[in-house]
Amino acid sequence: MAYTKVAKKYSGKINEVTLGTGDKAITIGGRNVLPLHHFDGEVGNPPKVGLEITDIVPEDWNDALKDLYSDVIGDAAKWAKYVEDNYAPDFICLHFVGASPDGANKSVEECVEVAKQVADAITTPLVVAGSKNDEKDGELFAAVAEALQGKNILILAAKEENYKTVGAAGALAYQQKVAAESSVDINLAKQLNILMTQLGVKEEDIVMHLGSAAAGYGFEYLSSTMDRVILAALGQNDTTLQMPIITPVAFDTWGVKEAVASETDEPEWGNAEERGIHLEVATAAACLVSGADAVIVRHPKSLQTVKNFIEGLLQ
Repeated sequence: MAYTKVAKKYSGKINEVTLGTGDKAITIGGRNVLPLHHFDGEVGNPPKVGLEITDIVPEDWNDALKDLYSDVIGDAAKWAKYVEDNYAPDFICLHFVGASPDGANKSVEECVEVAKQVADAITTPLVVAGSKNDEKDGELFAAVAEALQGKNILILAAKEENYKTVGAAGALAYQQKVAAESSVDINLAKQLNILMTQLGVKEEDIVMHLGSAAAGYGFEYLSSTMDRVILAALGQNDTTLQMPIITPVAFDTWGVKEAVASETDEPEWGNAEERGIHLEVATAAACLVSGADAVIVRHPKSLQTVKNFIEGLLQ
């Protein structure tokens, strides 16, 4: 008997969220099928891949990566422009590592000035990530949202501890997009989305950040959470979980031993830069097939490889 494929139909659909302005604006989400299942129905907008830069010289980055950007790494605006011109990411993530009170502890005013310079230097959509200090990030995101009003940026991210400040300033007062960050738990993700909408933030202004992990480092928890969220959003038509997902892959993959161990300490592991790229690509690919609508990577080779991966699967 000949095999007859039956398309899987779902009642729900992932929301569309647009970032940036003008010709380079991007839209994520919009599918009513499982990730990349173009053979089942409407796949929506292809997943997007962004490249990370930082507000200060990232001393803990791989030496090869720092050498790659040696001419621009000390100036975030020049760095952003260089990335836009040479690597054409779908978006750029400006990561404010210098804002951390445990590090450089740059003032909010200093960070805002950097954000303005970066936004003015590029036409590519901008994602702004914080320092992981909830109090400082609440102040930073509110100020950046105001300074970049009209740029339609994505703030990464609002947490339960600061969502009122970030949501009210980012989405309500200054019409930016906001990522709701939870800790690898479908119930926490749902709860934060509800709190954000009760605050007045529109569903089409929210993206979910469900957590992140490098492949091999508890990634199965992230993957299973994404699966549950996607199945609830599509199969149960749960509108509180139909926001598209962004995963900052770079933040974790370049910090684990396979990426940071020197070739002197682990000669049998091979080139450290290549190790980091391989781990980043593997993690990004796993996130995309699990349900991410956008991923953030650090190495330009990872960017191109993941974009090729997406294009190949959607042909």
